Amino acid sequence: MKNQEKKSLFSIEILGIILGLLWIAPFYLMIVNAFKTKRDIFKGVLGFPSEWEFDNFVQAFIDLSFLKSLFNSVLITGLSVGIIVLFSSMAGYALARNKSKLSGVLFFVFVAAMLIPFQSVMIPLISIFGQAEMLNAAGLIFMYLGFGCSLSIFLYHGAMTGVSKSLDEAAIIDGANRFQLFWKIIFPLLKPISVTVAILNVIWIWNDYLLPSLVLSEANATIPLKMFYFFGQYTKQWHLALAGLTIAIIPVIVGYFFAQKQIINGVSEGAVK
Repeated sequence: MKNQEKKSLFSIEILGIILGLLWIAPFYLMIVNAFKTKRDIFKGVLGFPSEWEFDNFVQAFIDLSFLKSLFNSVLITGLSVGIIVLFSSMAGYALARNKSKLSGVLFFVFVAAMLIPFQSVMIPLISIFGQAEMLNAAGLIFMYLGFGCSLSIFLYHGAMTGVSKSLDEAAIIDGANRFQLFWKIIFPLLKPISVTVAILNVIWIWNDYLLPSLVLSEANATIPLKMFYFFGQYTKQWHLALAGLTIAIIPVIVGYFFAQKQIINGVSEGAVK
């Protein structure tokens, strides 16, 4: 029996190593080729560079206007996610507590909106926002609110089924108004799902290219938009693009390093509940 357990454990370890190598492989290719010249990349992408070109990172940093594009990405992502969490949590709470037919219809509309592909509304959306002179960062954040709320409200609505209505009644008896009831009692209980909603929307908004490319000007370009600076019609600067990608993932890694405790705790609490 012990031998079978050891064989099973060994097989799992081998499988884990193989999967780990598959996950690490893209990062290896990106980082190694970021130090190569353009000629070295075309000679071979798997090996180490013949000469380590640190100037690639300096040039990519300058070409990306990295600090400015990083600020734009952080600003748009932070404000968008904060507004989505704010409005979606309130909407999810209201729809879950109100059992009228109207609330049921509204919830169905939000759920159905998740099935609408962005490409089907892209042209009329840009046309309407253009007429309203909202093809800017503020307009983009407003669009993200509209596109991100459907899934977020669905998640908050589901989480509210695990929050007893007796908490509402007890708080109202103690003299709390609806605003105090939600922000001081209900919203703290929704922390696990709020972390989940925030993670999903940060990943989507931070990496989004299509919508910002239709809305933002060069001055407000985010990191994904700036990355296409290296891909022209007749040439592709892979050495600078990979160096730029390496630089671009550093803020994400640093952000996760500082927020990993909150992220892990939030996800763990959500899994237990």
